[in-house]
Amino acid sequence: VQLQASGGGLVQAGGSLRLSCAASGSILSIHSQGWYRQAPGKQRELVASLTDSGATMYGAPVKGRFTISVDKEKRTLFLQMNSLRPEDTGVYYCHGLIADMIQPLQQHDYWGQGTLVTVSS
Repeated sequence: VQLQASGGGLVQAGGSLRLSCAASGSILSIHSQGWYRQAPGKQRELVASLTDSGATMYGAPVKGRFTISVDKEKRTLFLQMNSLRPEDTGVYYCHGLIADMIQPLQQHDYWGQGTLVTVSS
């Protein structure tokens, strides 16, 4: 199973970006997915998560500005980021709690490689 994140870049404060995370491989089911970020010198933090039933959760700093969504058919997770602020700068990682066809009774954590978001003031 692989998660491939994309969509990061440099944007001015107030701008928007849309991140994507494509899941591939021997996937049986995806229980939950999410986006995390890590700013320089800080710990990785939850940005947003989405369960297979559609329940969402957002970190307090991004509520009302970011939206998580998924295209289940394409197995692609999205993060629409609006009204970006300099403090949103960091490496964004996608995460999936996934059961694969090799071990169908177990769910494992998978991480994408990270995509850098830089918001200039």
